[in-house]
Amino acid sequence: MLNTEVGAVLAVIRRPPDPISGFIPGGADEGANPHLLQSLKSLRSLIFHPQHGEWRSTEPSVYLSPFLDVIQSDEIPAAATGVALSAVLKMLHLDVFDERTPGAREAIHSIVYAVTNCRLERTDQASEDAVFMRILQVLTAIMRSRASILLTDHAVCSIVNSCFQVVQQSVHRGDLLQRSARHAMHELIQAIFSRLPDIKVPETADSASQVVVVVDDDDISGYGARCMVDIFHFLCSLLNVGEVVDSAEGFGSISSDEDVQLFALVLINSAVELGGEGIGKHPKLLQMVQDDLFHHLIHYATCSSPLVLSMICSAVLNLYHFLRRRLRLQLEAFFTYVLLRIAAGGSGVQLQEVAIEGIVGFCRQPTFVIEMYVNYDCDPIRHNVSEEIGKSLCKIAFPVTNPMSPMQVQAFEGLVTVITTIADSIEVEQVPDRGSYGTDVSDYKPFWVERCDSHDDPDTWVEFVRMRKMKKKKVMIAANHYNRDEKKGLDFLNICHLVPTPPDPKCLAYFFRYTPGLDKNRIGDFLGDPDEFNIQVLKEFTETFDFSGVILDTALRTYLETFRLPGESQKIQRILEAFSERFYEQQSSEIFVSKDAVFILCYSLIMLNTDQHNPQVKKKMTEEEFIRNNRAINGGMDLPREYLSELFHSISTNAITLFGQTGLPMELSSNQWVDLIKRSRMVEPFIMCDFSHKLGRDVFVAISGPSVATLAAIFEHTDDDEILQECVDGLISIAAIARYGLEDILDELLSCFCKFTTLLNPYATAEETLFTFSNELKPRMATLALFTIANRFGDSVRGAWRNMVDCMLKLKRLKLLPQSVIEPENAPSSDSVFTLQAKSESGVIFPSSHLRFGSSRQVSGLIGRFSQFLSLDGGGDSMLNAGSEFENNLKIIQQCHIGNIFSESSKLPDESLQNLGRALIFSAAGKGQKFSTPVEEEETVGFCWDLLVMISTVNIQRFAAFWPQFHDCFTVVSQFPLFSPCPFAEKAIVGLFKIALKLFSSPPHIDKLPEELLFKSINLMWKLDKEILDTCCESIAESTARILNDHAKNVQTMIGWKTLLHLLSVTGRHPETFDQGVEALMKLMSEGTHVTRFNYACCIEAAFGYAALKISPLEKSSKILELMGESVNWLIQWHKSGYSDPGSTNSSSSVEDVQKMGASTGNLGANLFVKLAEALRKTSLVRREEIRNQAVAELRKCFTAAEELEFTPANCLACFNLVIFAMVDDLHEKMLEYSRRENSEREMKSMEGTLKEAMELLVEVFQRFMVPLSQSPGFRTFWLGVLRRMDTCMKADIGGMGEGVLQELVPTLLKKMITEMKQKEILVQRDGDELWEITHIQIQWIAPSVKEELFPEEF
Repeated sequence: MLNTEVGAVLAVIRRPPDPISGFIPGGADEGANPHLLQSLKSLRSLIFHPQHGEWRSTEPSVYLSPFLDVIQSDEIPAAATGVALSAVLKMLHLDVFDERTPGAREAIHSIVYAVTNCRLERTDQASEDAVFMRILQVLTAIMRSRASILLTDHAVCSIVNSCFQVVQQSVHRGDLLQRSARHAMHELIQAIFSRLPDIKVPETADSASQVVVVVDDDDISGYGARCMVDIFHFLCSLLNVGEVVDSAEGFGSISSDEDVQLFALVLINSAVELGGEGIGKHPKLLQMVQDDLFHHLIHYATCSSPLVLSMICSAVLNLYHFLRRRLRLQLEAFFTYVLLRIAAGGSGVQLQEVAIEGIVGFCRQPTFVIEMYVNYDCDPIRHNVSEEIGKSLCKIAFPVTNPMSPMQVQAFEGLVTVITTIADSIEVEQVPDRGSYGTDVSDYKPFWVERCDSHDDPDTWVEFVRMRKMKKKKVMIAANHYNRDEKKGLDFLNICHLVPTPPDPKCLAYFFRYTPGLDKNRIGDFLGDPDEFNIQVLKEFTETFDFSGVILDTALRTYLETFRLPGESQKIQRILEAFSERFYEQQSSEIFVSKDAVFILCYSLIMLNTDQHNPQVKKKMTEEEFIRNNRAINGGMDLPREYLSELFHSISTNAITLFGQTGLPMELSSNQWVDLIKRSRMVEPFIMCDFSHKLGRDVFVAISGPSVATLAAIFEHTDDDEILQECVDGLISIAAIARYGLEDILDELLSCFCKFTTLLNPYATAEETLFTFSNELKPRMATLALFTIANRFGDSVRGAWRNMVDCMLKLKRLKLLPQSVIEPENAPSSDSVFTLQAKSESGVIFPSSHLRFGSSRQVSGLIGRFSQFLSLDGGGDSMLNAGSEFENNLKIIQQCHIGNIFSESSKLPDESLQNLGRALIFSAAGKGQKFSTPVEEEETVGFCWDLLVMISTVNIQRFAAFWPQFHDCFTVVSQFPLFSPCPFAEKAIVGLFKIALKLFSSPPHIDKLPEELLFKSINLMWKLDKEILDTCCESIAESTARILNDHAKNVQTMIGWKTLLHLLSVTGRHPETFDQGVEALMKLMSEGTHVTRFNYACCIEAAFGYAALKISPLEKSSKILELMGESVNWLIQWHKSGYSDPGSTNSSSSVEDVQKMGASTGNLGANLFVKLAEALRKTSLVRREEIRNQAVAELRKCFTAAEELEFTPANCLACFNLVIFAMVDDLHEKMLEYSRRENSEREMKSMEGTLKEAMELLVEVFQRFMVPLSQSPGFRTFWLGVLRRMDTCMKADIGGMGEGVLQELVPTLLKKMITEMKQKEILVQRDGDELWEITHIQIQWIAPSVKEELFPEEF
């Protein structure tokens, strides 16, 4: 190879004269440099010397020096120089020597020296360009070779400098050379900075020059970070348009323009990409990035072309990726002063598009959104970068034109990216309770410059960040109050514990210093006030500034930008005194001898500022006058003339802003940048974090309103299928985020979807709605999205259930709702999707049934369904062409899986379930509904109640949690002005009994509340429209009978028994339901297992109802009466056992009800006995004689057994007054009534016979309870009542139908009673005995025939 290259060089040198170039070598070897020829020939001799050893061990300078001499010679033609460069390039490519070769260091440096000092004979441009190309290739090969690590920093800088010189010269040459030169420069930067991560920085290093590179475990000193610092500084200087760059390493001056800026940005991007995090390990490089680079990027981004701005955004994105931990304030400044400002539209549409593209590029970074929120939005003294980005995207993406502009589409994609990133990143298995997201400030803690030291504990750190954000929000509210009323603002700070009590001057100083949006006039007035507290606040406010190392005018500018200097001279004086003291304390030089000198000069600067920049001042102050005015102010001495001159020119060319405007600053001034750099050295590092569900939720809350409004507007206005798809993706992602305590947002979102379905359009007919739904994509997409969200995120739906139910009812009226919605048990298996048919006639297989998304990427699973859905609207073989229009609509609705919302409602939390039930109840009551026919109304009400039954039965285990609200809704709807109880109550009573059957068929509950609640609702319904007891009698009777037959043991409340037995008896009046009801009642009473003292009275009442029915067969009534009579044994049993029957375990409310029944007599058994006796008494009044007589007979049996109940005198009186007396009176009245009727002798005789039985019963019971009765204080009145009834029966006027049996019976009964009363000495003849006298007188009136016998005249 060497021989070939030597021969090539010699051949070119010896080439004949070139008539074009004019170069005449002189033939053969004449005219050429003898030394060059000799060195080449010597190398050829050495090549073939037999004693020459291994080439790898030969020092490279031996075979390199002849070629390098040719390269540096100015007497050699350009072609020869090019061939020599090619020879060197080949040796570098073949790695003839490496870093381990002896003499490699000297050799690689000699190559660098030779190439960078290449002498070129002026010739034609093509030949020169060829040599330049070879130089570029060699320079690149040097840096790519293995021996490059031996280069010094100076050598590397020389290589870059030489390459850039070629770049400069190529501007006036061919395009190919220019492209090659720039490409070579790019490769050099890549080769150099790719080694930066391998360069280690010793812990004791104090400069970048002390770095070393470790290779193969042996230290080989070579170039390090120092050359990279110089190169990076050079690249940054290329950005500074118009600046002459003169590097210490010999970089030439350039005339920078936009093309150079773009070139520099490409190189900087490469350096950052390859240097990566290694840049942050080298202080000088990092400082250059933080200061020079970012300052240039921010400055030129706002005043350059779209292409430059795009490259700047790419550079900042790379810096964010690798170095954001050390660029917190710089990144904030870039977003605040560049991207957000340009995106607002103040710099032209083209720049605005690039800014939006840049923002979207940042938003695509996985953790960008959350990191912006944590580092800026949650910091009280930083801007709300994340919120402003989101709102800016919403504002730009909002559709004002159709179709959307490319910029709007870009902003829209960025917004969707932000939303989907949040949704995908905050997924948790169990959504926390809404209350867990609340934060509250209970007491004051310093927070303005507070730091969290517990980053390793995620929970503590997250709560710390959220607390800071909440305080920041309240501070902004306080600022709003303060701008309107100073006192209200300060009071609000105190109420929210944002300042201590009493207020601390330092806290208020921070409030004035760092709160954006404060009225700067009010701040200035407060700080200038002479009050002692205000002066302390002014001092603390001034101490928040760092003026060290800053010239006076810069410090004064920074200070006065934070408030408006008040107009009152005394206030100005106080403020400037505070500033002067602070500046004097922090001055780094000894220019000022006292703070008074600073104060005087500050006043002078403000006056100079007014003089120079007030247009009303015609004669401007000169520099000399300014210097003369400030003589001897520094402790009697003059300030340095240069210092004053610098201040004068600074003020003259750049006015001091004496007050700032509220809101975001529009430009970043130089003094603000200086202050930013100073603060960046002390600020908390950029926090690198990942999403948590709480923080992700909070991020979205700030942009939730604009996001929903924007996406909804885009969905409504766009016609582009792809945008529609992305829009639905974003809206579903919002639904996923809304699960985390943002139910109102989800409701708003679902309301939008309901609108887009067109199902709720009140002005469209059913035919128009169906046509729109069938022929437009948006309504179908909205419907599918609506019910998909309801299925997946129904646990967070609240008020939106109302609109969804309305949509569902509209689908039902359009006959698009499958029957499986209300019949889930009959639905097909999960492998089939269509209820009516699994396969259409055309053979299209429908997609699989509803998927339950359980993975952490649930949202993306939902999106897939919409991608599949969109295929429905394609052409050719799309699903819309697979069948009829109606069939396709059914398929789409089937994909909604509406039935699963209700059949799987057990997953809904209580509040969501309550709202769903409320929506169904209101719809069933007709609220918001318009019915065209009564049949449609009945179908709709029935459908709503079917769904209510479904969700109630599915959630039967937590019935008490949601039914009280349902019952309240029943009460509310019943009071609607146009409420019609039919068919609402009719469907309700049927549905409620279905729920009751489910409730009682479930395992017994300890809690009796569900049963009480349900029966309250049942009672409410039949009372709304009592006719339903007739229209729904069969259903009610069947349900009550089934409950009593199969689930009686589970009925545990008084209201339950009372309602069941009442409805059983009422519905039993109908022939078609009588048998079912009577059998259930007889079974209940004959078994007796479930009859307790709590439901006994209800059972007796129901038994009376059946026994007294006209349609009741005699044997049924007789059996019922027997059961009633035998039931007295239960009373005796309960009485003897102290009422410790199984019923004693019933609810307290039932016990109270029963105790109330017996409160009047104090004897529960006696009270229940009275209930039984009254029922038999009422039965004794029926028309059928057999039943009447049996009722009296059963009553006789009951009284016979009642002695064991241990009646008190009061109990006995109650039995007579309520039962026996009433029975006798009623029978007597009935008998007289029949006697007055024509052709009623038979009925009269029958009634007379029953009255006879009743009178005999009266005497028997009287005799049995005579003693306790006589002990009663009311015995006299009672006895008169007995005698009065004897008298009534004795003198009954039966209309001339002859003497009845009563006239014969009464004397006999009187004899029995009076005789026994005498025997028991209750009726004794003695002076003044009122009872004897009354009886004696009454007997004369009633039965004179027995007077002598009962009261003989013995005295």
